[in-house]
Amino acid sequence: MKTTEETKEQLATQFLTGLKNRDWQLMRSALADNVTWTLPGTSLLSGPAIGAEAVIKRANQLRDFGVMLKLNHILYGLDSVALSLHNTASRGDLLLDEQVAIVCDIVDGKISRIVTHLSDVEGINNFFVDGVI
Repeated sequence: MKTTEETKEQLATQFLTGLKNRDWQLMRSALADNVTWTLPGTSLLSGPAIGAEAVIKRANQLRDFGVMLKLNHILYGLDSVALSLHNTASRGDLLLDEQVAIVCDIVDGKISRIVTHLSDVEGINNFFVDGVI
């Protein structure tokens, strides 16, 4: 069954609003139980997060590091939706200033896979490190 643009936008909005507001119940409502989220690099947050609870844990860690998210665009695919974001954060002299694309595959009306693409992988490797939060 084809996913409508309205459903894609609703799921993208639930995911992003949940992330921005730490509303994990809202975010959870958009996720399949077996969702995966991959993030490039070697940082504390890099690699796969497998399952809805692991995805929410990663989202919470992003917010713990003080990342501010600005939505540039929502982009629609056949069975996916992508969020074009500008993420920023600072800690001491360290700045995170990142263009991000988060691609969400949708199966049966839920986000089943999240793939993050970054403009500066080395930037996240330096910013998201153990022992900071």
